Amino acid sequence: MERVRVRFAPSPTGFAHIGNMRNAVFDWLLARHTGGGFILRIEDTDRARLVPGALEEIYESLRWLGAMWDEGPEVGGPNGPYFQSERLDIYSRYAQQLLEQGDAYYCFCTTERLAEMRKEQEAGKQPTRYDRLCLSLSPDEVEEKLGEGLCGVLRFKVPSEGRTAFTDLVRGGIAFENRLLDDFVIIKSDGYPTYHFASVVDDYLMEITHVIRSEEWISSTPKHILLYNAFGWEPPKFVHPPLILGPDRTKLSKRHGAVRFLDYKERGFLPEAMLNFITLLGWSPGGERELFPVRELIDRFSIEGIVDHPVIFDIQKLEWMNGVYIREADIGRLTQLCLPYLQEAGLVPEKPTRDELDYTRKVVALEQERLKVLSEIVESARFFFEAEPEYEEKGVKKWLGRDYMPDLLRRLIARVEELTDFTVEGIEKAVREAGEEMGLSGGQVIHPVRMAVTGRTVGPGLFETMAVLGKDRNLFRLNRTLGMLSEVVAD
Repeated sequence: MERVRVRFAPSPTGFAHIGNMRNAVFDWLLARHTGGGFILRIEDTDRARLVPGALEEIYESLRWLGAMWDEGPEVGGPNGPYFQSERLDIYSRYAQQLLEQGDAYYCFCTTERLAEMRKEQEAGKQPTRYDRLCLSLSPDEVEEKLGEGLCGVLRFKVPSEGRTAFTDLVRGGIAFENRLLDDFVIIKSDGYPTYHFASVVDDYLMEITHVIRSEEWISSTPKHILLYNAFGWEPPKFVHPPLILGPDRTKLSKRHGAVRFLDYKERGFLPEAMLNFITLLGWSPGGERELFPVRELIDRFSIEGIVDHPVIFDIQKLEWMNGVYIREADIGRLTQLCLPYLQEAGLVPEKPTRDELDYTRKVVALEQERLKVLSEIVESARFFFEAEPEYEEKGVKKWLGRDYMPDLLRRLIARVEELTDFTVEGIEKAVREAGEEMGLSGGQVIHPVRMAVTGRTVGPGLFETMAVLGKDRNLFRLNRTLGMLSEVVAD
């Protein structure tokens, strides 16, 4: 049984996004499930469109997900180089073979002529394909044009008749009429190969057994099959996962959340949640269950589970899933993950003391149940760190404006000052007894006291919050609120 070898072959002409990272995850899961090899190859032959920083983001995206490659850049391996721009001599050698076999030919047509040709074909409602004008050039004419310094391209000679068929492991048998296929370019005028040619040569030389790529590449697959046939090579198995659509079933775009992939990391999604979510974008484990640890995803993944219909990218579902993983996270790890957001907001020093770290850990533990993404920690926990948190306007009107508030605060301040057992239980006893002395219900006490010590109308449990804030912060904020109310009465 052959050893599975898959490759993720991104082009650094743009930043990594959900679609290509989904395919990378499928590659990685298949390799890990079968004990095979996961190869990273960088397809950087489109030199004019390379985006600075895109390559580094590809590496970081894979590392963040934990999808480390077995061969490729920074790792090495027996099949390098792993940058296509460093393999030009290889492509030139195989292109020359096709020329000698009569399966490729030089084309010197100008872009203007090609544009006019296609315009006429479209006007006549004909298939837009090269008219093979240069196929009739003799070897001497080709040599003459090359000698004149003309930079021609190399085209593959597609058979004029018959069909090119292949089997997709997701969709079954697929066939294309050769008469509708163009004599596609394999080597551009700058000497660089096209995607179609380079990917076939590399997949063969790197012994790739399964090619997993987006559905949009189905129409290009017959070109690749023709190249394999021309070389006499056995094609790999092709797998085209489904399109990823937005909730409105249109092409995924920025308004649906289709952003730069690392934006999800920066916003505060956990890698294990992201890996889980991405895996379910086109793969079904069967049943209704949706949460799987990484080890189980590896154990269960198979090509047979990849679906053949479009799938929906739902950012709200991703947030829900991430919230579940946050609630299950170890508090020590979660604190370290939240810390950079709090530091960037100026709520925690860049070099916190041990006491400051301990306090932050307690805060994160209280907010853990309420977070959907890590970045929410800044606003949800801001009042824990600010010396004088702002009061929410709606809470001031609804709770702090009540006639009994000054008396309630005085009674509570006195009780808090006397507390030696500043625990959740001790705090709850003090708060409730202060209200009971005035004949107030629990709600009439808890909501305004929350406003006094946090400035918020909602948050974690009041008594737990007060316990984390500590005695001094509570007394300062209770007295501050009392002073504010006294000034209002005086006015």
